[in-house]
Amino acid sequence: MNHIRPLVVAHDEVMLDEILRVAAAVGCETQRAPDLLAARPRWPDAPLVLVDEQAVDGDVELPRRPGVLLVTRGAPDTQTWQRAFRAGVQDVVSLPADETTLAAALADVVEGPGAPGGQIIGVVGGRGGAGASCLAAVTALTACRHEPGGLLVDCDPLSGGVDAMLGAEHAEGLRWPELRPGAGRLSMPALLKTLPEFRCRGLRLPFLSCHRNGDGPTGQSVAAVVEAGRRAGRTVVCDLPRHLDGPGLAVVARADLVVVVIPAEMRACLAAKRVLHQLGDPADRVRLVVRGPASGDLEPSVAAGAVGVPLLTSMRAERHLDREIEAGRFAPRPRGGLFDAARLILAEAQAKQVVAA
Repeated sequence: MNHIRPLVVAHDEVMLDEILRVAAAVGCETQRAPDLLAARPRWPDAPLVLVDEQAVDGDVELPRRPGVLLVTRGAPDTQTWQRAFRAGVQDVVSLPADETTLAAALADVVEGPGAPGGQIIGVVGGRGGAGASCLAAVTALTACRHEPGGLLVDCDPLSGGVDAMLGAEHAEGLRWPELRPGAGRLSMPALLKTLPEFRCRGLRLPFLSCHRNGDGPTGQSVAAVVEAGRRAGRTVVCDLPRHLDGPGLAVVARADLVVVVIPAEMRACLAAKRVLHQLGDPADRVRLVVRGPASGDLEPSVAAGAVGVPLLTSMRAERHLDREIEAGRFAPRPRGGLFDAARLILAEAQAKQVVAA
């Protein structure tokens, strides 16, 4: 298995500890060699080679190859660049300033090339109680019918947590208060090992929920998670707050599609326009889903005209779903309106990717 693990050649114990710390953070196992001479048998086949200044400060010459990084403490000086050139180093990474660059290189080894098909979908209610969280969950669950699957990300710390809606409060795994990825690169395989799963009708949906206690996510942490999911080829569905702060805006900036959900009511249309105002100018990426029936019997096309967003679909509310959620069961009907809308959302997001390509 050595040929799939980065090779680390570091004499400086402090530098070695720093490299191993960054590798552990992205779930990357490494192999070590005490010096370049000992590294010779593994030099050609290692997917990445990390060396420190002391390792290249000698007379040992090895064949030139791509993927060799010199890791230094602080900004490199002229002598460091000269050593790097003689050793055939591809680039110099200085810590701590370039930690994210080092993490990205190690994460690339773990994940391999970015998988095709990854997409980010944001779902937001035009008004409170519109059913956006349910639709987000069903959309992510529907994506799990095809590999590599979906990922549900809760971006609303005031929602009570999507784990409570799913009836999965006791599922083992980290929630946002325990997961603080910061702004760096995340490895999706490593992240999945820490997340809880919701299981329904043979499908397994990993999710990241806010919690009743503790802070919600930051914009940087949400960006790191959704980008990790996209790189892994997953469909990342984000349940967004109506007040789009840092986390919500981080999703909107990256989303292939933003879905606004409203009941078929004129008051909801007026509220949705305020929500849309926060989105800036992603008009070509926003679609409306209208949930009915409502007391005013507002036509979905009229609602779309009032909101000023293209109508994707309308759906009927599922009877008894609220009662089942209160009882700790999240089991929408397979042939109900939520799953029908979810399939259309996924198709729309896929179509936008094709156009963009």
